[in-house]
Amino acid sequence: MDNMWIAALDPADRKRIEPHLHERPFAQGQMLYDAGEAVEEVWFPMSGVVSLMTILDGDRMIETAAIGREGLVGVTCGPSNARAASRAIAQVDGVSACCPSDVFAEALQQSEPMRTALARFTESLFAQVQQAAACNAQHRLDERLARWLLTIHDRADSDRFGLTQADVAGMLGVRRATVSEVGAELEDKGLIRRGRGWIEVTDRKALEGAACGCYGAMRNLMKDLGVPRPNAGANA
Repeated sequence: MDNMWIAALDPADRKRIEPHLHERPFAQGQMLYDAGEAVEEVWFPMSGVVSLMTILDGDRMIETAAIGREGLVGVTCGPSNARAASRAIAQVDGVSACCPSDVFAEALQQSEPMRTALARFTESLFAQVQQAAACNAQHRLDERLARWLLTIHDRADSDRFGLTQADVAGMLGVRRATVSEVGAELEDKGLIRRGRGWIEVTDRKALEGAACGCYGAMRNLMKDLGVPRPNAGANA
């Protein structure tokens, strides 16, 4: 499976980075880099999901963006060995193509179309961060949970993905017991199924109806910006 951001580039621009790419698997819970660290590689997920986490007091954290094979990880802190502003953690197992940040920076300098493609993606990413902040502050947990599950479902390769209640609670910044209660409500309605260490989306359309408007707003923004949308064929 290819990375959609790279695949959308012109052949000449792909050639600027493809010889320097190497594949690297990542496992759920793996930290790609931490806030404050120098980021020396840009990650282009080909499968799986990576979450960008904002660190709070007491080492608590909350997810502010999710990235799959539609995008790239590491550019929000700059392509030239800049310091990361957030923690990047693998949410769903996957494989990424990785490129040295200095090579990527040079490719950007040589190609205006690549700079434009990156600007569109980062604009959509920053909008996702802003939307998540507003969503976390204003919407009910059941709506937020439905929105978050749709975001992961878009980027996962299956209806079922490995997530514990503790994982979900950490992403949404709430107590595990609260996630368990709200998750049970969605399950009772037939929207999802849950097991030990996994969640399965069973009624995608109904789950979209249960989510807040933030999910649709982000999908529409990606379309308007011309950014590759994960799972666009099923949810265009």
